[in-house]
Amino acid sequence: MAMQPDLHKQRVLLIDRHPPARESLRLMLANLGITQVHGAGSAAEVLRQVKHNRFDIVLSDYILEDGRDGQQLLEELRHSQLLPLTSVYMIVTSERSYQNVASLAELTPDDYLIKPCTAEQLQTRLAKALYKKRILKPIYTHMARGALAAAVEACDQVLLEHPAFQLDAQRCKGELLQALGRLDEARSLYQGLLSLKLIPWAKMGLAMVARSQGQLDEAERLAQELIEAHPDFLSAYDFLALVRESQGHLVEAQQTLQEAALRAPHNTLRQRLVGDLALRNHEWETAERAFTKVLERHRGSSLRSVDDYTSLSKVQLEKGKVDAAREVIRALRRDWRGEKQGELAALVMESLAFQKEGDKDRAGQALAQALNLHRELAAESGATPPGAQRLAVDLAHACMANGQDEAAHALLRQIASEHHDDFRVIAHIEGVFEQAGQSDVGRAMLEEVGAEIVALNNQGVLTARDGDLAAAVEMLMSAADRVPNVQFLINAARAIFTLMDQQGWNETLAGRATDYLQRAQAKAPRNPKVLAARDIYHQVARKYGIATPKSEAV
Repeated sequence: MAMQPDLHKQRVLLIDRHPPARESLRLMLANLGITQVHGAGSAAEVLRQVKHNRFDIVLSDYILEDGRDGQQLLEELRHSQLLPLTSVYMIVTSERSYQNVASLAELTPDDYLIKPCTAEQLQTRLAKALYKKRILKPIYTHMARGALAAAVEACDQVLLEHPAFQLDAQRCKGELLQALGRLDEARSLYQGLLSLKLIPWAKMGLAMVARSQGQLDEAERLAQELIEAHPDFLSAYDFLALVRESQGHLVEAQQTLQEAALRAPHNTLRQRLVGDLALRNHEWETAERAFTKVLERHRGSSLRSVDDYTSLSKVQLEKGKVDAAREVIRALRRDWRGEKQGELAALVMESLAFQKEGDKDRAGQALAQALNLHRELAAESGATPPGAQRLAVDLAHACMANGQDEAAHALLRQIASEHHDDFRVIAHIEGVFEQAGQSDVGRAMLEEVGAEIVALNNQGVLTARDGDLAAAVEMLMSAADRVPNVQFLINAARAIFTLMDQQGWNETLAGRATDYLQRAQAKAPRNPKVLAARDIYHQVARKYGIATPKSEAV
C-alpha cells in the first residue's frame, strides 16, 4: 500500500465503550505496525485526550458509554476545532440501520467500516484515507492559518500534480472562493463541473453562490432540484430551509427541516433549528419535542447552550406547564453551576415563570437580579457576550412582561445595533415587540437603528474613498468601538490592514485590527467577510515578514 511505510508513525485514538473491543483493535493495529495507540470509552474521555494530544487517526465506535454516539462526537470535535483537517476520523461500527448510516454520511467521516472487519480491510481503508490527507495537507495547512488565497493556490497545485484527487481539490477550492467573496469564480467552477456530471456538492455550491449574490429564487430552485435528485443529501434541506426562512416563509422552512430530521434524527444542530422555527410558528408540541431532544443529547457537551434551556422553558410556559418549566430551570442551574451566563438565564426564566403565575413581586425581584448580572457580564466583555444575544432578547422580554419598557427598549436597541445583519436575531426582537403588542414601536426602532448604522458606516467608507485612509481608520475604529457589530469590526480591521499595507507595519494598529477580527470571528465564525479579512491580515503580515498564528483563530 502507498502509505504502509508511514503507518508505524501514526498516533491513534480508539473509542469504544467495551475494553475488549478496544484491545482487539489495538492488536489489529499492532500487526499493521501502529503502536502509538490511546483508548477511550466515553466522549468525555475523548475530549480530555484530544485537548492534550494530537491524533493522526481516530477510530470510533458508533455507540458510546455515556449515552452519546460517534456522530455527536464527530459533530462536537469539528465544531470545537479539536480535530485538525489533516486527521482521519473513521467509524468502525456494527450499526447497519439506515438512519444511523445516513447520519454518519451526512457528517462526512473519512470512512466507516462495518464490524466485524479484518486487518486487511482496516489497512486498506486507513492507507487510502491517509494518502488522501497527505496530498491535501498543503491546502488544509493554509486553511488552518487563515491564509485562504494561499489555500486556493494549493488547490490549483493539487489539480495540476494529482488529477486523481481533482474532485477533492475542486470542492475545497469552491468553498474557499466563496469564503473569499470571489463568487463569480466559484460560480464558474461549479458550472464547469455540473456541465460534465451532476455532482451533488457542486450543485449545492452553485445554490450557495446564488444566495450570496441575492438570487434567492435561483438558490431555492437549485436546492429543490438537488433534493429531488438526491433525497439523502441532507445539507441541501438545511440550506433550502435557510433560504425559505430568510424569505419569511417560516412554515415551509420548518417543514423542510423536519423532513431532513426524519431521515437523520441524530443531528442535534438541526433539531435546534426545528425547535426554533416551531417556537416562532407557535407549534408548541413540535418545539417541545425538538428542544427536549437537544437537551438530552447536548448535556455535558461543549455544544450545549443556555438558549436550549430557555427555549424549552418558554415553550412550557406558553403551554401553561409552569412546573415543567421550573424543572428545566433547575436543570439549567445544575448543569451550568458556577457559570454566570447559566445563572442569568435561570433568573430570566424564573421572572417569566413568576409572571405567568401572577406573582409580580417575585418576578420583579428575579428580574432585578438578572439585570444586575447582565450589566456585570456586559462590563466584562465590553458588549453583549458572543453567543449571548438570544439570552439578552429573553431578558428584554422579561422586562416588558414586568412593565419595564424603557429598559427593554434600551436592551433591544443595543442588540439590534450589534447584530443588525443577523436576520434570526432581528426576528426574535420583532417577536418580543409583537408579544408585548408593540409591533409598530419595534419596526420603527429597527428602521432607526438600520439608518444609524448605514450613516455611521458610510462616513468612514466615503472618507477612505476620498483618499484619507488614516482619517477613515480613525472613524471606522470609533464606529467599531461604539457599535461592535460584525460589519463595523470587519470594516475597521480591513481599513487598518490596508493602511499598513501602504504605510508599513504598526504593532499598535495591528493589535487593534486583530482584536476586531477576533471579535468578529467570535460573533460569526463562518461569515465570508470575516474569512476574507483574515486572509488580508495574513497577506499584509507576510509582506512585512510578521509571523502569524497557526491556529484557526486570528
